[in-house]
Amino acid sequence: MTMHTELAAGRWSTFSLAKQLAHVGSEVERAIRAWETGSDRFDRALDRALELFDLTIRDERWRGHRRREILRTREEFCRLFFDDDHPPDSARGLRNYFFHFAVLARH
Repeated sequence: MTMHTELAAGRWSTFSLAKQLAHVGSEVERAIRAWETGSDRFDRALDRALELFDLTIRDERWRGHRRREILRTREEFCRLFFDDDHPPDSARGLRNYFFHFAVLARH
């Protein structure tokens, strides 16, 4: 099920990489917060974040090293929730990573 239908319909590809990753980061933050608090909103937040990751990965402008970095970040995001052996500061690292894109997207 597509949750971001307007973005999936093509609007996403009009955003800069910084803006795309700022949006991804917003959903990542919601998922982490829901996971940390045991909220029943976790599953939907996780789905939304993964959908935006996937829209970004499919954007043909981000080939090569950019796409590899996005894929690696998605992997670390999933690892936080599904790998019992994730580094203890994974959530903080993801928050810091996406914070810079949020700042960049505002300017």
